[in-house]
Amino acid sequence: MSNSTERPSALDKHDKSNTGSAGSGGAHAGDPVEALPVIESTESSQTMTASGPGGAGGAGGAAGGSTMARLADMGFFRIIGLVVVLLLIAVVGTITAGDRFLAADNFQSILRQGTVVGIVAIGMTFVITGGGIDLSVGAVVALSSVWATTLATQEMAADTHWLLLVLAAIAVGAGAGLVNGILIAYGKIVAFIATLAMLVAARGLAEIISEKRTQIVSSSDLPGFYDFFNAKPLGIDMQIWLFAVVAVLGWVLLNRTTFGRRTFAVGGNPEAARLAGINVRRHTVLLYVLVGVCAGLAALILIAKTTTGSANHAELLELDAIAAVVIGGTLLAGGRGTITGTVLGVLIFNTLTNVFTLNNRPPSEQDVLKGAIIVAAVLLQQWLASRKSTT
Repeated sequence: MSNSTERPSALDKHDKSNTGSAGSGGAHAGDPVEALPVIESTESSQTMTASGPGGAGGAGGAAGGSTMARLADMGFFRIIGLVVVLLLIAVVGTITAGDRFLAADNFQSILRQGTVVGIVAIGMTFVITGGGIDLSVGAVVALSSVWATTLATQEMAADTHWLLLVLAAIAVGAGAGLVNGILIAYGKIVAFIATLAMLVAARGLAEIISEKRTQIVSSSDLPGFYDFFNAKPLGIDMQIWLFAVVAVLGWVLLNRTTFGRRTFAVGGNPEAARLAGINVRRHTVLLYVLVGVCAGLAALILIAKTTTGSANHAELLELDAIAAVVIGGTLLAGGRGTITGTVLGVLIFNTLTNVFTLNNRPPSEQDVLKGAIIVAAVLLQQWLASRKSTT
């Protein structure tokens, strides 16, 4: 069993053994950070028991089994599988497109094209791991880009500092995420419905604000903004650096902090997480604010790329982000998530698109293949889940 899927059950066991404190409302139940050693020791003991009885041979088998189990728990084999798929696509690209695919500029182009989807997908990983879904991210990106490029915002940024434009886009994204989180956590509206409503509302508001026009951001008015986002430190686009920084911060937040451990717990079993002392509703709100911030940052990259803010930006972006997250190995049901897998999922889709483009294949063929990959990934998740439940 993976760590993420075991967390809820272990939390449950922990709470049952402390019924006196949990029964008083959960406020004095075991802290989620303290509950983690219980989870790990439970898994280790299960692995040792399954490996065989005592004796030198049994101990050796238990050690070997424990190592393999830990690798599986870390998602090691899943990540290796994604790397193999990425390498196979690269081989196909090398065979069919030759030097055009192997060019350094082409590799940078693959990374650059994946920055907007990738940053949103990092935030989406947290939401899905926490047991939610956000269908509004594409519309929120569009709304953030429009709000940040209004004439009033541009004039204020020109008079003060270009960072005001950055703050405007991120604030709009965070605000939309806050509304989503409150509706879901406190209004008890299903995440699918709440974020679908935000998708429609945000896109409509973007059209109202922009009057269905494309808003231009002049580089002469905000030279600092373009100088930053179009810079190339060490010869690599700033957009790629931003994606890398967001991915690293996301990995640390999910895997090395209390916030990440709570996200796994909330996604795996919200009731057990509540009994363990986690404020599930507040944490859910924070998850949607986080993906909203990522949407705001993605909007800034789009503005820098296109020099515009538009209500038509990022159409169907939410589907690409969710697809990358699912391909990466994050469970749609929640309780298990991987930032590394999400990054590889983004790279797989963008490399695939690049190979198709270099070979002049129509976009419709790309969509068909992407759909097949998504279905295959979900079927694989279900098969692995069924195997684990029977062992």
